[in-house]
Amino acid sequence: MGRFHRHEDGDYHDHDHHHDHHGDHSGYETGSDRIVVLERIFDENDRRAADNRRRFDDADVVVVNMMSSPGAGKTTLLESTLRALGTPERVGVIEGDIETSIDADRLSAAGARVSLLNTANGFGGECHLDAPMVANALQRMELGDLDVLFIENVGNLVCPAEFDVGAHRSVMVYAITEGEEKPLKYPVMFRAVDLVLINKLDLLPHLDFDLAAFREILAKINPDADVIEVSARSGSGIERWIQWIDTARQIKPSGA
Repeated sequence: MGRFHRHEDGDYHDHDHHHDHHGDHSGYETGSDRIVVLERIFDENDRRAADNRRRFDDADVVVVNMMSSPGAGKTTLLESTLRALGTPERVGVIEGDIETSIDADRLSAAGARVSLLNTANGFGGECHLDAPMVANALQRMELGDLDVLFIENVGNLVCPAEFDVGAHRSVMVYAITEGEEKPLKYPVMFRAVDLVLINKLDLLPHLDFDLAAFREILAKINPDADVIEVSARSGSGIERWIQWIDTARQIKPSGA
């Protein structure tokens, strides 16, 4: 059974039908019922996301949803971010992973307050975090003690972009090892974010990655996205990233 997702116009699309932009559900006798169920799931998620956002606003904590493909360097970048912020005890991380506590343990050791979500169980849970999952993780976190909360989403370039979790800002961590064309292949993700962090810049001399071409492609897909070039390993660009976070703390938009 394929996965659905919704487009910006509210239409729903089955991942199994790659060549029909709007999704062909005629092969399923229960196609219309499946769409109705999915609409209810998204509607409930959006209500829970709004509840999460109210909790964040009441606690005066800015929340950043961090998304990427697997291996793009989110956790290493967050470790560098915690060091640069200087007050890791005032930073929370909701860590989403299919299995294990490896990344959660790394961030906890760096000083952050971490709430782990393993997503192997539950409908669609293996590929993304949703608002009810985040609400559950918040039961193990004291928001009043935080200035910033990062939600490190499951590594995936499709599903995480489709589920509002209540964050104020959405960020894409993009490694230059992934090539230039990903915004064309995964436009939903790249249109959903406020910022693209182009990561692993320290590898640029060793790759054929065309940075200018990537920026040009990204601008066509999401001309409003901020772009910061960083290296989580060398620390290059981290200061600009911290400045971006500080700005987000001052102005928290209502929505992700």
